[in-house]
Amino acid sequence: MRLTTRTNLAMRTLMFCAANPGRTVRKAEVAEICNASENHLAQVIHLLAQKKFLRTLRGRAGGLTLGRPAESIKVGEVFREFESVLPFTECFAGGGNACPLVGACRLKCVLADALSAFYEQLDRVSVADLVTGNTELEDLLRVA
Repeated sequence: MRLTTRTNLAMRTLMFCAANPGRTVRKAEVAEICNASENHLAQVIHLLAQKKFLRTLRGRAGGLTLGRPAESIKVGEVFREFESVLPFTECFAGGGNACPLVGACRLKCVLADALSAFYEQLDRVSVADLVTGNTELEDLLRVA
């Protein structure tokens, strides 16, 4: 299993905002610290704002902040929003499934259980859990 770049950038962005509470951060700051393309990051920020993970402000004093408290943003929720658009395997694709084993294969059930356990574990962790008290990460992400 491998995370998409979009999910990775989404988590970096949320952690960046959480490490800078009470401050409106700029996309360029996030891009620089998180080693990301501003164009790619803009797409991620747009989706995060649509899903209410972030609040964006336009204009000269614009930027982004968390859309709700870091304690209420669960990692599993973010991963589901970004990762669920792509089926894990062909047999999860619904109508696009051309696997000849589909009628007899038990792997789909095993994978479904594993994915469920994966997301359940991520649901136990909030963005605040990743940042709060993690001084090394806070030092990396905090804007001067």
